[in-house]
Amino acid sequence: MSGEFEERFIKPIVHASYPGTLAALNLTVLQVTPVDAPPIVRMLIAMGSMTFLLSAFSIFFYTIYPTKKRLWMITALAFLLGLFCSVIAVIFIMI
Repeated sequence: MSGEFEERFIKPIVHASYPGTLAALNLTVLQVTPVDAPPIVRMLIAMGSMTFLLSAFSIFFYTIYPTKKRLWMITALAFLLGLFCSVIAVIFIMI
């Protein structure tokens, strides 16, 4: 009983917490970014956090419905796009 409960209810939350944490970190960086920063930096950070949130929701529902392969593809693409936006924002900040 405990294993089934964990598999059904706890694992989706744990899986979604990884990209969700990255989204929260991006939102924190967005809050501490100076107002006079280039708008492209703020836009990239915001877009990165939105794509990490999309990835978190997708992996949550994929863990519940593993037959939906499209959710896995959305998760992977959103996560990679979030990483790309975050890296590009850091490069723009350092320039």
